[in-house]
Amino acid sequence: GNQVGLATGLVDEVYHPGYIAKRMEIGAELGAVPAHQVRRAAPKPGDRVILLGGRTGRDGCGGATGSSRAHDEQSIVRCGSEVQKGNAPTERKIQRLFRDPQVARLIKRCNDFGAGGVSVAIGELADGMAIDLDRVPRKYEGLYGTELASSESQERMAVVVGQDDAQRFIAHAEFENLEAVAVATVTQEPRMTMTWRGQTIVDLPRAFIDTNGAPQQTDAAIALPDRLDWFEQTAQAQSKHETFAANLKAGLASLAGCSRRGLAERFDSTIGAGTILMPYGGQHQLTPEIGMAALLPTEPGQETDACSLMTYGFDPELSAWSPYHGAVYAVLESLARIAALGGDAAKARLTFQEYFRRLTSEQDWGQPLSALLGAFRAQLACQVPAIGGKDSMSGSFRDLHVPPTLVSFAVQVGQAGRVVSATLDQPGRQVVLLPVPLADSKLALPDYTAFMDNLDLVNRLTTNHKIAAAATVGHNGAAVAVARMCFGNRLGFAFAKQTATHLFRPGPGSLLLALDNPDPDTLNQLETQGAIRIGETLAEPVLRQGDNALTLDDAITAWEGTLEAVFPTRTEPAATMPDIRPQAAQAPRRVAARWRTPRPRVFIPVFPGTNCEYDSTRAFLRAGAEPDSLVVRNNTPEAIQETIDEMAARIRAAQILMLPGGFSAGDEPEGSGKFIAAFLRNPQLAEAIADLLERRDGLVLGICNGFQALVKLGLLPTGRIGDLTPDSPTLTFNRIGRHVSRLVTTRVIANRSPWLMFSQPGDLHEVAISHGEGRFIAPSHVLEQLVRQGQVATQYVGPDGQPARSIEANPNGSASAIEGITSLDGRIFGKMGHAERSGHNRLRNIPGEKDQRIFEGGVAWFRD
Repeated sequence: GNQVGLATGLVDEVYHPGYIAKRMEIGAELGAVPAHQVRRAAPKPGDRVILLGGRTGRDGCGGATGSSRAHDEQSIVRCGSEVQKGNAPTERKIQRLFRDPQVARLIKRCNDFGAGGVSVAIGELADGMAIDLDRVPRKYEGLYGTELASSESQERMAVVVGQDDAQRFIAHAEFENLEAVAVATVTQEPRMTMTWRGQTIVDLPRAFIDTNGAPQQTDAAIALPDRLDWFEQTAQAQSKHETFAANLKAGLASLAGCSRRGLAERFDSTIGAGTILMPYGGQHQLTPEIGMAALLPTEPGQETDACSLMTYGFDPELSAWSPYHGAVYAVLESLARIAALGGDAAKARLTFQEYFRRLTSEQDWGQPLSALLGAFRAQLACQVPAIGGKDSMSGSFRDLHVPPTLVSFAVQVGQAGRVVSATLDQPGRQVVLLPVPLADSKLALPDYTAFMDNLDLVNRLTTNHKIAAAATVGHNGAAVAVARMCFGNRLGFAFAKQTATHLFRPGPGSLLLALDNPDPDTLNQLETQGAIRIGETLAEPVLRQGDNALTLDDAITAWEGTLEAVFPTRTEPAATMPDIRPQAAQAPRRVAARWRTPRPRVFIPVFPGTNCEYDSTRAFLRAGAEPDSLVVRNNTPEAIQETIDEMAARIRAAQILMLPGGFSAGDEPEGSGKFIAAFLRNPQLAEAIADLLERRDGLVLGICNGFQALVKLGLLPTGRIGDLTPDSPTLTFNRIGRHVSRLVTTRVIANRSPWLMFSQPGDLHEVAISHGEGRFIAPSHVLEQLVRQGQVATQYVGPDGQPARSIEANPNGSASAIEGITSLDGRIFGKMGHAERSGHNRLRNIPGEKDQRIFEGGVAWFRD
């Protein structure tokens, strides 16, 4: 996902003894397409089927059957070859291709490749299909016809286009550096045939394919729960300690309640420059958000405040007790979270992800049937439908079975300005609990109408800006949920004594609302709907009920400690920090370029693996520049030379060269940025870059992967392409040994660069980072020279604005906390932080200034 360039605004892992062998991770991606690009057309005889993207290999042969059977300790040996090998750069190219309106309108139907490979992905596109397996591109020779037909090799798409459109589609694909081959033809007769080496090896009638030749019914026996007081039993178990503080600490340290931050930071949460809520909010980025909120992905220059909201609901303990209740409350929780995010739950749509044990008996079949009945009942009663889903009945490992699992995902289109964070922002906030109303307390069944009325009230209060923060209660109860809401800004909380019975009771679907200066009418509406006052936030960092208290530091330590050994958030601190002070404000050596233009042209090459080109283009457009991008084609020697010729011409026509972020060539071989550097060392391109810098006062910017490339080219810090020496700076693996995605605080040290002309030394900015190799290192004498010459432009710092050794302040462990450097004349700037990912309504749950205005600075250099 990181390499493909998809923002993961919510990732979670669910814990239960049944998931020990087969883990349960929760995540989702949302896409959007302009309505005018959608084409729905029935294939007709003569239409062509084009296989697009990656080549076919033996990886994934048998994967579908392998994923649907029970496993044991030997499975990794027997089934290892069934796992498909991903190819993220190719998938990114397919994304780019499908975003082109001219391409989208050519496609009648489309399938990605999953279970069954060619047989399914192509075979189900039309009733009649003639497939020529000899035309299927191969990773290597020697594949048999059955392997070509069933391989599940990834990053391939099958598209149906008109006979006259096939060559146009293939030409568009080649422009995006993708292989595309027509491998099948739609036929009149409803049969699927496959030929290989001139022989027909498959010939099946459509009627047989549609029924699979298998029975379509079975018997199921639903078992009722042994007791009906699960909520009360769980509340008693979670409040078994003598004091409030001890119960709260235990809840925060439990697997259901503990932090997943070390997991979430492995996933890029800001790519696409549309993230509204970071996964963890507040100045200290410690409050987990309950859902994902992101602006709809538009083409650069087409801004919108429309956003997508995504949440999920599921409690494995509840579902293990009763699959019916588990599914009901999964739906309610997902809808409540939509309302808490600021959406209209009544307009949400659901999709279910089901995961059950291997089904071998009537009792086994009773589990998914019971869950689906519960989910169906909740849909009908709430009048919110499920429009999709996916099931897996392979959750068995020997005699270990996953609990009955039906996860409800809810999605809705909302407005970015109305999105609400779960992060409590200031002392004095009153927090109320809005429980799920019950129609039958004995059977623990909700009053669906009253529940939806509650969500409607929350929606109206959000519209009127009456809610400052909102979250749902979850498995461990209100006390744990409120504590997590406090962590992000290190606030304390005073719990009202009379709420003791509610604090540790599971509450899927129950809401916690922090009110913004509530008036009597608001309080009255909430009280009428059954709201209960929980307490209020404190400036003092303590969580207390009456005289019993837990310090915030102890609470956070308990919360983060449980999974620290699994998903680490701590590492050895960086080396001793030298005292680098912000330098006196200095203008660039020349205040403007000699060659002026009102709209400077920015050339942005798109290498295989680049995934920030849209974000960078958008940032330069907003700054008043004229971006120009080119896809680097390297599938053939001819394509490489054509790309070099075209790239050299475009660099000579541009005033700015920008190398955006990504994972060039998958960050292989031998680390990040080397592919870009090797390509740009071509004599034609090196000469064009020298002309840009030495004769035309041009500028160069490199961010993240682009910064890595500039360092490996020698352009930083020397200002010219050259050979590296043992003393040359480099960027290497983060000290924590994993990818890190979060916001960091950076401080401007020197602003002699045109890129920083709108900043002052000492200015602080909150900037998104997302990288695995961002640690800047160099010999001490080189570091001293960079500082002395004013080439250290920006540093990682803590909340106090001072560089520090801790991972919170210096997340990758860079020497001297260096985040960005410039060439001696300031015209080449490289930095790890993604300045292009800021903007209106973005990253709203993290306080601080996020716009570094570097793009405006680069553009202003060329203006009168």
